Amino acid sequence: MSFTAIFGGTFNPFHMGHYKMLSALENCDKISKILIMPDKIPPHKSVDFLASDEDRFNMCGLVAEDFSKAEVCDIELKRQGKSYTYDTVKLLQQEFPNENFAFVCGGDMLVYFEKWYKADELMKMLPFIVFGRGSTDKSEFSDCIKNFSEKGMQIILMDEEIPNISSTAFRNSQMSDLLPEKIYKYIKERGIYDV
Repeated sequence: MSFTAIFGGTFNPFHMGHYKMLSALENCDKISKILIMPDKIPPHKSVDFLASDEDRFNMCGLVAEDFSKAEVCDIELKRQGKSYTYDTVKLLQQEFPNENFAFVCGGDMLVYFEKWYKADELMKMLPFIVFGRGSTDKSEFSDCIKNFSEKGMQIILMDEEIPNISSTAFRNSQMSDLLPEKIYKYIKERGIYDV
């Protein structure tokens, strides 16, 4: 069985950690399509500055050009209010009943999964493609995998560990090596984040 991977995030901006995840998804035989999905309002965090929906969508589109399986999906940008994963998955499964969806999740997010909106229902709606992350405590991460698996979450654990890079780190430092070159160029040309 092959999956359509839902790769959601604020992408504010799209950084090298995201890019490495995307590259791993591209090279995974279990995945036939990747939906890069910028969210409207992230429910789990507050941000100091959020680039426009248009700019974040465009940045995702630039990155998608590098990967044959990737395309940008604006389903969350079109909805009002907070972008809850449960609502998005439910909508996608209703609109595309023949698609086998899987949700991409970093280890840092998995640790907080029980706090997600309707987490108990969501974990049984589709498989989760999980990446470890350098900043995540290894034993805590292993405990989460075991705990959620026992509760019925189907987990596809990726071999690649994602480096500890964040969009906030770029916004604070504006170091160009934290971003794909084409994203840094786009940001500079548009004057986003005062670059």
